[in-house]
Amino acid sequence: MTMYFAPRARAAAVAAALAVAARVDAQTPLSLGDAARLAAKQNGAVDVARARVAQAEARVTQRRGALFPDLAAAVAQSERTLNSATFGFSFANPVTGQPLLRPDGEILGPVPTVDLRYRVQAPLLDLGRYQGWRAAQASAGAVSLEVEAQAEGAAAMAAASYIRAARAEAQLAARRADSTLAADLVRIARDQLQAGVGIALDVTRAESQLAAVRAQIIAARSERDRSLLELKRVTGMAGDANIVLRDSLAALPVEASLPSERDALSAAMDARPDVRALQAQELAQQQAAKAIRWERTPQLSALVEHGVIGRNTDRLLPTYTWGVQLSVGIFDGFRRESRLEEQLAVARETDARLKDVRAQSQLDVRTALLDLASAAEQVEAVQERLRLSEQEVTQAQDRFRAGVAGNADVITALLTLNQARTLRNDALAQYHGARVSLAKAMGTVRRIP
Repeated sequence: MTMYFAPRARAAAVAAALAVAARVDAQTPLSLGDAARLAAKQNGAVDVARARVAQAEARVTQRRGALFPDLAAAVAQSERTLNSATFGFSFANPVTGQPLLRPDGEILGPVPTVDLRYRVQAPLLDLGRYQGWRAAQASAGAVSLEVEAQAEGAAAMAAASYIRAARAEAQLAARRADSTLAADLVRIARDQLQAGVGIALDVTRAESQLAAVRAQIIAARSERDRSLLELKRVTGMAGDANIVLRDSLAALPVEASLPSERDALSAAMDARPDVRALQAQELAQQQAAKAIRWERTPQLSALVEHGVIGRNTDRLLPTYTWGVQLSVGIFDGFRRESRLEEQLAVARETDARLKDVRAQSQLDVRTALLDLASAAEQVEAVQERLRLSEQEVTQAQDRFRAGVAGNADVITALLTLNQARTLRNDALAQYHGARVSLAKAMGTVRRIP
């Protein structure tokens, strides 16, 4: 039977095939370090911190603008009436001595007015505003360091999520390997039953073991899929992105030696972004307190106003005003002192937080080093247990094939191997999780290769 496709149907088939190939090729290989750096770049918390930087920079521009002259222009056309009694004196005729206006007042006008003018007011000397601008600059610098702290935290979250995803993939691979052994055990049991040298109980046991392993595969696959979704969320990737972990759990390096505690603590004090951000924040608050103190100094400003005014546009006469003003704040109801006390209290709070973060960073470093050393020993121990479990399975299978024993020993050995593989994956995940914790404590997560 020969089938013919219309040109449109062939084109649709080709397009579908190309779409499938594009989806396959669109896989994104992701290493542990790539995940950390990607999260530091596009995590939602980092974007929020960047928005705060933009706000702080805008406040710097506002404070700097207060040091520049203000220029304004106005055009006004109006009419007004006056009560002559509001002058406070009467105009008298110089010849007769009689008042020209009624003593109890009369309405003058309306008087139309056209006024066109500009006004320039400039601070010549205002140290309080200048120090306020410097304080805003220091605050913006502190906020920019908070972006680094958020980026480092996002990188640590992504690295930890990557380790969980790698463990889930290792668990899935281990269960698939268990399934292969269980299926081989079923085949051997059936062959022996057909040859008359086996029993049906061995077949039932083997099939039960295979069914149990298949259920474990389903659970492991679900855990792997959930961990990949979490990894994509933390790194800021699209939910439908097709990522492939480039670093398997077993391929990640297990270091033979640990960094010294002194070097790790020194790096934590120098490189941790949260420590540096709090230091910059404390300096910015001290600068803000300094700006409040400088508000007590005299302010010198100049004013120039010039324009033309008249009853109509046919005859506009120029008028101007200029002056220099020196002002000193003497008493403001203790508002300035209260603001200063508040700012100093905020600086003391930041100093207390800085001390706490430094102490916590030292604890984090020491704890991570202990966990890393313990996890390295556990990895070595479970590797030996895994080797012995694999050897036990091989020996039990040989005895079962030779017919000198039932498959109960093989199933027991398979259960032991299953547990050994899980323990190996747990130990490796714990070790690499301790690596990430140490890098987070030292502020070097984004340097992970």
